[in-house]
Amino acid sequence: MSKPDALLVDIAGLVESGRSNQMPLTVVAGGAVITGRLAPEAVWRQRVSEVLADSARLSGFSAMFTTAAPGEGPPMYLHFHVARILQGTVGIPETGGMYRVAIEDVSAWTMGDFSYSDH
Repeated sequence: MSKPDALLVDIAGLVESGRSNQMPLTVVAGGAVITGRLAPEAVWRQRVSEVLADSARLSGFSAMFTTAAPGEGPPMYLHFHVARILQGTVGIPETGGMYRVAIEDVSAWTMGDFSYSDH
Protein backbone atom coordinates (compact mmCIF):
# COMPACT_ATOMS: atom_id res chain seq x y z
CA MET A 1 0.00 0.00 0.00
CA SER A 2 1.31 3.42 -0.80
CA LYS A 3 -0.73 4.88 2.06
CA PRO A 4 -1.30 2.71 5.14
CA ASP A 5 -4.90 1.77 5.95
CA ALA A 6 -6.01 4.26 8.63
CA LEU A 7 -8.19 1.65 10.35
CA LEU A 8 -5.27 -0.77 10.61
CA VAL A 9 -3.07 2.02 11.99
CA ASP A 10 -5.78 2.74 14.60
CA ILE A 11 -5.95 -0.95 15.57
CA ALA A 12 -2.16 -1.06 15.97
CA GLY A 13 -2.32 2.13 18.04
CA LEU A 14 -4.96 0.66 20.33
CA VAL A 15 -2.85 -2.47 20.84
CA GLU A 16 0.12 -0.23 21.69
CA SER A 17 -1.84 1.92 24.14
CA GLY A 18 -3.59 -0.96 25.86
CA ARG A 19 -0.49 -3.14 26.07
CA SER A 20 -2.69 -6.07 25.05
CA ASN A 21 -1.26 -9.12 23.32
CA GLN A 22 -4.54 -10.83 22.48
CA MET A 23 -5.71 -9.08 19.26
CA PRO A 24 -5.98 -11.76 16.53
CA LEU A 25 -5.18 -10.55 13.03
CA THR A 26 -4.38 -11.99 9.62
CA VAL A 27 -2.60 -9.92 6.97
CA VAL A 28 -1.31 -10.30 3.44
CA ALA A 29 2.10 -8.66 3.01
CA GLY A 30 4.37 -9.22 0.04
CA GLY A 31 2.12 -12.07 -1.07
CA ALA A 32 2.53 -13.94 2.22
CA VAL A 33 -0.40 -14.62 4.54
CA ILE A 34 0.60 -14.06 8.17
CA THR A 35 -1.77 -14.93 10.97
CA GLY A 36 -1.36 -14.52 14.71
CA ARG A 37 -1.86 -12.12 17.57
CA LEU A 38 -0.67 -8.54 17.77
CA ALA A 39 1.44 -7.41 20.68
CA PRO A 40 2.69 -3.97 21.70
CA GLU A 41 6.16 -3.31 20.34
CA ALA A 42 7.72 -3.20 23.82
CA VAL A 43 6.27 -6.62 24.70
CA TRP A 44 7.36 -8.04 21.34
CA ARG A 45 10.89 -6.67 21.73
CA GLN A 46 11.18 -8.07 25.24
CA ARG A 47 10.13 -11.54 24.10
CA VAL A 48 12.54 -11.51 21.14
CA SER A 49 15.30 -10.36 23.49
CA GLU A 50 14.57 -13.24 25.88
CA VAL A 51 14.67 -15.80 23.06
CA LEU A 52 17.99 -14.44 21.79
CA ALA A 53 19.49 -14.27 25.30
CA ASP A 54 18.77 -17.99 25.74
CA SER A 55 20.85 -18.82 22.64
CA ALA A 56 24.58 -19.39 23.01
CA ARG A 57 25.20 -18.25 19.42
CA LEU A 58 22.75 -15.32 19.28
CA SER A 59 22.84 -13.85 22.79
CA GLY A 60 24.95 -10.91 21.59
CA PHE A 61 21.96 -9.62 19.62
CA SER A 62 19.65 -9.63 22.64
CA ALA A 63 20.46 -6.08 23.82
CA MET A 64 19.48 -4.61 20.44
CA PHE A 65 15.85 -5.39 21.23
CA THR A 66 15.79 -3.80 24.69
CA THR A 67 17.38 -0.44 23.91
CA ALA A 68 14.90 1.07 21.42
CA ALA A 69 12.98 4.14 22.50
CA PRO A 70 9.26 4.26 21.78
CA GLY A 71 8.50 5.99 18.50
CA GLU A 72 6.51 9.18 18.18
CA GLY A 73 3.40 9.32 16.06
CA PRO A 74 1.22 6.51 14.79
CA PRO A 75 2.59 2.95 14.69
CA MET A 76 4.44 1.99 11.52
CA TYR A 77 4.69 -1.74 12.25
CA LEU A 78 2.54 -4.63 13.36
CA HIS A 79 4.23 -6.88 15.92
CA PHE A 80 2.97 -10.45 15.76
CA HIS A 81 3.57 -13.20 18.27
CA VAL A 82 2.33 -16.79 18.16
CA ALA A 83 2.21 -16.12 14.43
CA ARG A 84 2.48 -18.32 11.37
CA ILE A 85 3.09 -17.80 7.69
CA LEU A 86 0.42 -19.84 5.95
CA GLN A 87 1.58 -22.17 3.20
CA GLY A 88 -1.26 -24.28 1.84
CA THR A 89 -2.79 -26.08 4.82
CA VAL A 90 0.32 -25.66 6.97
CA GLY A 91 1.33 -22.84 9.28
CA ILE A 92 5.08 -22.18 9.48
CA PRO A 93 6.51 -22.47 12.09
CA GLU A 94 4.20 -24.97 13.77
CA THR A 95 4.76 -23.42 17.20
CA GLY A 96 4.31 -19.83 16.03
CA GLY A 97 6.91 -17.14 15.62
CA MET A 98 7.62 -13.48 16.15
CA TYR A 99 7.10 -11.29 13.07
CA ARG A 100 7.35 -7.55 12.48
CA VAL A 101 5.43 -6.32 9.44
CA ALA A 102 5.44 -2.77 8.05
CA ILE A 103 1.85 -1.52 8.01
CA GLU A 104 2.47 0.14 4.64
CA ASP A 105 3.27 -3.30 3.17
CA VAL A 106 -0.10 -4.80 4.15
CA SER A 107 -2.30 -5.21 1.08
CA ALA A 108 -5.21 -6.99 2.80
CA TRP A 109 -6.22 -7.92 6.34
CA THR A 110 -8.97 -9.41 8.43
CA MET A 111 -9.73 -9.70 12.11
CA GLY A 112 -9.05 -13.12 13.56
CA ASP A 113 -6.36 -15.68 13.09
CA PHE A 114 -6.33 -19.02 11.35
CA SER A 115 -5.19 -22.14 13.08
CA TYR A 116 -4.63 -25.49 11.48
CA SER A 117 -4.98 -28.94 12.88
CA ASP A 118 -3.98 -32.30 11.53
CA HIS A 119 -7.11 -33.91 13.02
